[in-house]
Amino acid sequence: MRKILNLTAMLVLTGMLNGCANLMSSVTSGLAEDLADTILNSNDVDTVREGIPAYLLMIDSFLRSSPNNPELLMAASNLNSAFTIFTNEERGRLLSQKSLDYSLRAACARNKTLCDLNEAEFEVYKQRVDAITNKDVDIAYSLAVAWTGWMQAHSNDWNAIAQLGKVKYLMAHCIELDETISDGGPHLYMGGLETVLPASLGGNPEKGRAHFERSIEISQGQFLMAKVVFAEQYAKLVFDKQMHDRLLNEVLAADPVSEGRTLTNTVAQTRARELLAESDDYF
Repeated sequence: MRKILNLTAMLVLTGMLNGCANLMSSVTSGLAEDLADTILNSNDVDTVREGIPAYLLMIDSFLRSSPNNPELLMAASNLNSAFTIFTNEERGRLLSQKSLDYSLRAACARNKTLCDLNEAEFEVYKQRVDAITNKDVDIAYSLAVAWTGWMQAHSNDWNAIAQLGKVKYLMAHCIELDETISDGGPHLYMGGLETVLPASLGGNPEKGRAHFERSIEISQGQFLMAKVVFAEQYAKLVFDKQMHDRLLNEVLAADPVSEGRTLTNTVAQTRARELLAESDDYF
């Protein structure tokens, strides 16, 4: 299974910080929002990486007194998922499991019809997903993201990979509800999910390409990670070096400073340099 975990972690990092700001605003007023904005607009990735464990401990402490708060559970899920990008494979599996557990609890706390959603037989599952409305799109998207990260972290387990259909169905419903959430995040994830496998093995690269292009369109090209993932997931899959290098060079030529995107854009440029350095060897 081709890697989509970096995508999961970096998109979640953006949503996680906004979620933390929302859940703490009642406790610390504007402090949390200011902190989240400062991190999202930072280009100092090392400082952010070193600070995330403190956030983990803080949210776990909040959960002790409010174990069924859906916003708190969703933020805890997002934060654990985001931290996987900075850890080793073994710890990443533990964090992805914790993230998925929190997200499932958040969904159940917000909407009782979503309790144990992952265990539902597929036809029943589709009916329950179809019933999700706009008011719960944030919970649905958070669950789809956490589930994607968990699936990647357990990609050696075919029982995990077998859940791909459920994850894609949920992400597709998020697109129907609000395709613009997280700078077109649902489209970016669907692009990744459609290009996990080549067409000969059941993937749909061209459908994935359409999702990538729509994600870039939604953010007006300002969310640079979309082009990086497009290059890494699609261009490499179809062996298109010209597209691969063009997308990555566009990322490097862009100004990473963009409100709410600077941190992720900085990481995107680092990854773009790595991929370009490997390009001649791969193609």
